[in-house]
Amino acid sequence: MTSFARDIQPLFRDYDIEEMLFMFDLGKYEDVKENAQGIYEVLADGSMPCDTPWPEEQVQLFQQWIAEGTPE
Repeated sequence: MTSFARDIQPLFRDYDIEEMLFMFDLGKYEDVKENAQGIYEVLADGSMPCDTPWPEEQVQLFQQWIAEGTPE
């Protein structure tokens, strides 16, 4: 089973967190959990992060985390 602290949070760089603070905090479990589907959609279409899309395996890991119920 995936977890936010171990598997998801480390995927977000400090730069990503800073760039998204105007909407939510990618470093905080509650913020990412509340916005998980929207975050997944922009990760999957390659528009986030804005400088370099995530590799497919990272996008799939994020999707798996959602499917598992967004465990902390």
